[in-house]
Amino acid sequence: MKAERKQDSRNPWLLLGAVALFLLSKGKSLLLALSKFSGPIISMAVTVGAYALISPIWFALGLVLLILVHEIGHVLAAKRKGLPVSLPLFIPFIGALIMMKKHPKDAVTEAYIAMGGPVVGTAGALVVYGVGYALNNPFLLVLANVGFLINLFNLIPIHPLDGGRISTAVSRWLWVVGLIGGAAVIIYLKSWLLFIIWALFAWDLYQKYVKYRGKGKPQKLQGVYEVDLQRLQSELPSWYAFSDQHRGPLAFTTFCRLTGEQMVRFHWGMLNFQGELEVPAGSIVHTVELTGNERVMKDDREMLRVTIRVDYAELVDDRYYDVPKATRWRYGATYAGLAVFLIGMIWSIHNMGLPRPY
Repeated sequence: MKAERKQDSRNPWLLLGAVALFLLSKGKSLLLALSKFSGPIISMAVTVGAYALISPIWFALGLVLLILVHEIGHVLAAKRKGLPVSLPLFIPFIGALIMMKKHPKDAVTEAYIAMGGPVVGTAGALVVYGVGYALNNPFLLVLANVGFLINLFNLIPIHPLDGGRISTAVSRWLWVVGLIGGAAVIIYLKSWLLFIIWALFAWDLYQKYVKYRGKGKPQKLQGVYEVDLQRLQSELPSWYAFSDQHRGPLAFTTFCRLTGEQMVRFHWGMLNFQGELEVPAGSIVHTVELTGNERVMKDDREMLRVTIRVDYAELVDDRYYDVPKATRWRYGATYAGLAVFLIGMIWSIHNMGLPRPY
């Protein structure tokens, strides 16, 4: 028995030693994985803390998790369409967002990705509702109600809300409905956040369809590239690459890939440097300029970091909005059905007379 107890006392040290060995052997990979998720995790923690200042911690945590489920719906939809997106980034008292690394090739793709958030988000809130109803827990029911409200709010047909993007596959006239209905909601709720979103959307529509109609709204796009400096120095003296005189227009061509992306390809002739940038479909590229170059160290190698700016006009490409009639009806029915379902769930929970969560 004594020998057995002595062996058991060593087990924690053996476990700690195994963990330490694993961290030493896989530490770099683990740190890289953690760094990838550090932004979303930190932003989630900050957002939970912000909401916890005005509500119980359980409500703050549940609210952020429901927002996370909504954003995961967008990520999953984008992955199904083969479009790379960033992980969700949370903003206290505003919500969360994901950044698309490639433009959707058509309105249906844009609407599909936008629809993913409210659909998955509503399913998540429905699970919370089901658990709360089964356990007769009023706090879970209140949390589910907030989840339904978040997803319903996102269905307002105003960019950059999901409803504004879903409308691209249904009818752009829904944007007009969003402008009028959004103004009414602003007056009723007296929400500064919704007013800012509505004002930016109205200004964008004015620029796109009134001020720059037929000419295209001026836009700028910047790209940063890194070139092996050792290769450059073998061909040209180092002073050439870093000369201030090498800032100005570059030769370029535009083309479309078979997958639908519109690209601009540019060339810095003396250094034999070539790069590409994607611009929105239907855009007219005016100039491509070299705006900066600097010496940087990367993985113990000296690199030349080149900064390129593309000036273009984003025209309204009606081909982007070419959607088959059957697809329009399908997205329209899903959009309307989801909105009606959310309104019904909110109304039923409201009639329960539940207490406030804080």
